[in-house]
Amino acid sequence: MNLSVVKAYMLKEFTELLRTKMIIMVYLLPSMILLLFGYGIRMEVTHARTLVIDNDQSHFSRMLTAKFEHSKYFDTTVTQMSEAEALHRIKQAKTDIIVIIPASFEKRLLHGQKSEIGVFVDGAFPNRGMTMENYVQGVVLNAAQSVAGSLGSHGGLISINSRNLFNQAMRDENAIVPGLIGLVLLVAPAILSALMIVKEKERGTIFNFYASPLSRSEFLAAKLIPAFLLHSLNIFILFLWATEVFDVPFRGSFSLYWSAAEIYILISLSIGMLISVITSRQIVAVVLTIIITIIPGFLYSGILMPISSMAGGSYIEAHLFPVMYFNHIVYDCFLAGKGLASAKTAEYLGILILYAVILLLLGTALLKKELK
Repeated sequence: MNLSVVKAYMLKEFTELLRTKMIIMVYLLPSMILLLFGYGIRMEVTHARTLVIDNDQSHFSRMLTAKFEHSKYFDTTVTQMSEAEALHRIKQAKTDIIVIIPASFEKRLLHGQKSEIGVFVDGAFPNRGMTMENYVQGVVLNAAQSVAGSLGSHGGLISINSRNLFNQAMRDENAIVPGLIGLVLLVAPAILSALMIVKEKERGTIFNFYASPLSRSEFLAAKLIPAFLLHSLNIFILFLWATEVFDVPFRGSFSLYWSAAEIYILISLSIGMLISVITSRQIVAVVLTIIITIIPGFLYSGILMPISSMAGGSYIEAHLFPVMYFNHIVYDCFLAGKGLASAKTAEYLGILILYAVILLLLGTALLKKELK
């Protein structure tokens, strides 16, 4: 490889990126995606509009109502309206949850009889509806334990001592932001590299490469190295956004995070390069890159759904995309901190290296130094 020639082409690429203002996109796009989605995606449900219809007006019913009123998950209104009117409010999207306490609530409890509480949840959005339902069940269980303790029954002896591992605060940011890093470092470098070769095809400057003694590997190295160096800085920028702005803890090895991210950027650039090689129009290259990166990035990154909960075709597809392997390493670095002591983390790092090698070799093989 003629390093002096590669250096000259690299200088040309840096100059082109500065002249066309593409370098702004290199740093603006990743930060925008992380900030917009980091603040915008929320799995936790808070301040659910809750109507409590207390038909008993007793000590125990007020005890249950107080549990809802003192929780950040509910904006509680105690009312005496009819069940039909309350259901109508749900249909009008004015209420999320209806809790109906029966008239004989305390009397049945004092006699040791089972008492049922009616709960209606707006299930228009299934995930949100299931979350709210679980919150209500948790409040009712807590109230039941308090009531059992007041009555001196054995139920008061039952308690739940639970702990959440890795994300003890149950913050959405801790679960979403590390996954977004994998999405950002997949999309942004791929879009940039997808334009590098195809724009020369559109302008006709690709004939300079056809007529030059430059080899295919030298040409690709000159194209990819500038983008690789520029996006390497995003590894640190995104890390600072995550830890300083979103206050996500970092418990693992920074060297593991950095090395895995560098390999992952090389994979992303290789994906864009492959698209740039096989397409002849910039708009086609951009659209194809977005389809190949953003959709799998969301579905198979673990941001919205754990890979372990997938089955069948989706589980297989998740293992075909590199984002799953990189995000496992990122989540380990931020939340778990096991590092290479975990056999799976070491295995996934090896798979990323294999991805990078295969994609680079494939891109070199598909790039033809001739007019098609």
